[in-house]
Amino acid sequence: MAKVSFYLFEKSPERQVESACRLCRKILRQSARIWLLSQDAELRQQLDERLWSFDAAGFIPHGINQQDAPVCISEHLPEQQDWIVFNFNDQALEQYANFSHIIEIIENNESAKIVGREKFKKYRHLGIEPQTFKL
Repeated sequence: MAKVSFYLFEKSPERQVESACRLCRKILRQSARIWLLSQDAELRQQLDERLWSFDAAGFIPHGINQQDAPVCISEHLPEQQDWIVFNFNDQALEQYANFSHIIEIIENNESAKIVGREKFKKYRHLGIEPQTFKL
């Protein structure tokens, strides 16, 4: 069964893009593959730009719609199942069972918290007990 993790920024003002880059760097050390899912073209562009410059020691290898890259940024879900999916969309992923891990990053602002609560409820409704990490 897929894992679902929520990262809630209660005190930290860190932005979603920064958090995603930090988590990507950490996950890649474990040699997993990461899919950054977003319907928002501007957010996809921000992720792409920040992944190039995030780590001074070296960029985080990635590509837009490049399924052979360790980190793929896309508005579509991957067809293969061996991805860790960061879901930046406003809806929970109903296809959760297709992936090893789903990560939801919830920024410290009211609109993000409202969307996060709805996603959390949806995953529970689907029979998943998400893990929560408060930052």
